Amino acid sequence: MSTEETSRFVRLRVEILLEVHDEAAVTQAALRRLADDAEIPDAERAHTEGAVTEDTAEALAYLVDPFDLVGEVPGVELQQASWSSERVEHDPDSAEWDLDEDDVGEDDEADGEVGRIG
Repeated sequence: MSTEETSRFVRLRVEILLEVHDEAAVTQAALRRLADDAEIPDAERAHTEGAVTEDTAEALAYLVDPFDLVGEVPGVELQQASWSSERVEHDPDSAEWDLDEDDVGEDDEADGEVGRIG
């Protein structure tokens, strides 16, 4: 494909599994960020405070912002993002946590793709 035919848009898929050791710290961090957000309407603020207080996964979703991940990457502009969080059971020895067939492996690095670390 020539440069003229190549799309400028790139979909970057990231899946992160976090182990939460201190739910109160996560909740407090989300509440602090929410308190510092002057642009959020009062009704939305009240709803978000309730959500991050009741569910650590919601607090993490509020704290992790895709713009923060790519905001300082030179030459790119975030066009659209969506993300969610959920509590999951984790067994590191389970086949469920292996690379999916759509995921990139170390063999793909030669093709200019990056393999998974971990």
